[in-house]
Amino acid sequence: MDDINTTSSEITNENVNFETRINLGPLLDHVNTIKKEIETVIVGQHKMVDQLLVAILSNGHVLLEGVPGVAKTITAKLLAKTLNIGFSRIQFTPDLMPSDILGTSIFNLKNSEFEFKKGPIFSNLILIDEINRAPAKTQAALFEVMEERQITIDGSAYQLEAPFLVIATQNPIEQEGTYRLPEAQLDRFLFKITIDYPKLNEEILIIQREHSLQDHGKLDAIQTILSAEEIKEYQGLVKQIRVEQNLLEYIARIVVNTRENAFLYLGASPRASIAILNAAKGFAAIRGRDFVTPEDIKEAAIPVLQHRVIVAPEREMEGITSSEIIKQIIETVEIPR
Repeated sequence: MDDINTTSSEITNENVNFETRINLGPLLDHVNTIKKEIETVIVGQHKMVDQLLVAILSNGHVLLEGVPGVAKTITAKLLAKTLNIGFSRIQFTPDLMPSDILGTSIFNLKNSEFEFKKGPIFSNLILIDEINRAPAKTQAALFEVMEERQITIDGSAYQLEAPFLVIATQNPIEQEGTYRLPEAQLDRFLFKITIDYPKLNEEILIIQREHSLQDHGKLDAIQTILSAEEIKEYQGLVKQIRVEQNLLEYIARIVVNTRENAFLYLGASPRASIAILNAAKGFAAIRGRDFVTPEDIKEAAIPVLQHRVIVAPEREMEGITSSEIIKQIIETVEIPR
């Protein structure tokens, strides 16, 4: 009899837990629909699309790195088209000034007062093309807005409307007329996504699709899927995803290992630990789970960490990259059971 009562109690508890779990159904439906819309134009790059969606759900910024012509800019435009939010594109150049991005105060002759004219940064999704072409003064203008979602000009603070996401692109090969991004700015990007060349079969499909377009634009048939309110709602749901204590310790061990690794000159900060946590929740959400697994953390670790660490000079001369070192660290840290 005791066994029967115990079993009945366990079943009841399981049912209660199941009923109180987060309903990720609508989120999952919207994510899959956005993927299908983007895949009508972008061939392959499934991992990149997943990472961009996770960044939105985790309320984080993204740095897209790849050689010219691998669809960095068009991907950002496609993503913006599927979202019913404000979109602004800023082309970074060596002569770009902070006021060109943030805005400036203009004297109004009618009322003899200065009025603040908002710059293109006052939007929801910001595409910054070739971010490494602007000088340090302009780069520094992004520090506050990327971290605090606000801008302080002439002693006045201006809050940006949520959601706010920066997607920046850069070319890793061309160095003429470019400025290296400061570490403080790199640390503000949730992900650095490296985009490779397409495979042969993907290249053929790209050419076929371009040929079939004729006079039609790539973005013409893209449907709007998500509103600003829905994005904010889903971001709130993702924060509620459960993470066990042993997984929190697993994240900490990975990040601390970057500070103790002989191959790295600079390890990751606690901000990286928080970024892995938030990104892992995002990966769990787009997989339809309301709990994080070690695989989610592994999937988040490389795009979160590879731009936050600096490879030791002697290892860099040997051609070892930060992503290779992070992979080794992940393999050496024991997975929680």
